[in-house]
Amino acid sequence: MELSELYKLYQQHPLITTDSRDCPEGSIFFALKGESFDGNRFAKAALEKGCAYAVIDEREFAEEGNGRLILVDNVLTTFKELAREHRRRFDIPVIGITGTNGKTTTKELIAAVLGEKYNVMYTRGNFNNDVGVPKTLFSLRPEHEIAVVEMGASHPGDIKALVDYVEPTCGLITNVGRAHLQGFGSFEGVKRTKGELYDFLESHDGLLFLNESNPDLMEMAAQRNFGRIISYGRDEGGNVEGEVIDCSPFLNFRWRQHLHAGQIPANAYEVETHLIGAYNLDNMLAAIAVGLHFGVSPAQINHALGHYIPSNNRSQLETTEHNRLIVDAYNANPSSMAAAIDNFKLMKAERKMAILGDMLELGAVSDEEHQKTVDALAAAGIKEVWLVGEEFGKTHTAFRKFKNVDEVKAAIAAHRPENYYILIKGSNGIHLSQLPELL
Repeated sequence: MELSELYKLYQQHPLITTDSRDCPEGSIFFALKGESFDGNRFAKAALEKGCAYAVIDEREFAEEGNGRLILVDNVLTTFKELAREHRRRFDIPVIGITGTNGKTTTKELIAAVLGEKYNVMYTRGNFNNDVGVPKTLFSLRPEHEIAVVEMGASHPGDIKALVDYVEPTCGLITNVGRAHLQGFGSFEGVKRTKGELYDFLESHDGLLFLNESNPDLMEMAAQRNFGRIISYGRDEGGNVEGEVIDCSPFLNFRWRQHLHAGQIPANAYEVETHLIGAYNLDNMLAAIAVGLHFGVSPAQINHALGHYIPSNNRSQLETTEHNRLIVDAYNANPSSMAAAIDNFKLMKAERKMAILGDMLELGAVSDEEHQKTVDALAAAGIKEVWLVGEEFGKTHTAFRKFKNVDEVKAAIAAHRPENYYILIKGSNGIHLSQLPELL
């Protein structure tokens, strides 16, 4: 079946599912494959449960005369191409976001700011891979006026593959750091892959939002010929500048706008947020720069940023009966871990404790980076530290070590820490998100 014909079917049945357990009446089932499953095997069951059509790519599951089973060469490729065809029906700004750290928070902040003025479609949760991004594009509806799409990467070429379907009109990279090095091969590999967003914007005359306080991003932008740049950062000279006022525990910051270089800035604004961490200033400034460009007023921007409350294990503060917790347990890499430790060191609290989990997918530099983290903890003067996972287990330190989160749970059950400020951070695969309810 030609893509144009398939899109006509989609217009008649504008609901997509890739899960044979969730088959809304009249939807289209795409038989995707994974390491441990083959959606082709469930295509007929999906039709019986209510799907109007099922898209498959293995002939043995096709049935002669059954036009509801649509055979294609590759289901995932068709899925993405159909999503791109749908995206092209919308002549609206599409903001593409990637980066090593902060991309999900930045995406949500930008969506909150733009939501003060527009009907915004944006990536839900962390649907930022080659399946999640097309699902996001399929959620575009005629009422949407602007879109914010998050894109993740763990291997070379990942961002290029995604931008070719998203086709962003503008975008930003939050930062580049030493994450997923096992997949990227090196830090230069990270920069090249994240820079694929810059490549697309450059070749399509897209608008770049650039953090001028980040030397790596400045270098990457200078290597390309951008016609349009809106800058933000912690230094004077950008279109938007900002500074931290306080971070005990929530980020309180000040920002100003420069319309033209050398111009006396407009009024300064102060915002009290519900986010932990001075490192979130860059994410806030990115949202401000995007909002201002699209005509959101400073009052609306400040309202959105001041009322945004995280709910995804990123930079959250939780107060329990026994402790105050800084929960940042969704992801961890050397740069985000260093930023979290630096921020924790500056927080005003008498009793501090850190529970840190392994930083996964660092490849050959894993031992070195975990030791650096342990040394940073010691230098920060944090005396009560629990390290969780095999990688931290290899480090040279007197800090307490645990093989996995189950051992931590047992330790808490035996003797729960009381009256601490506790930083909880680690890669999602270490499952530290199970700890807050016990502390």
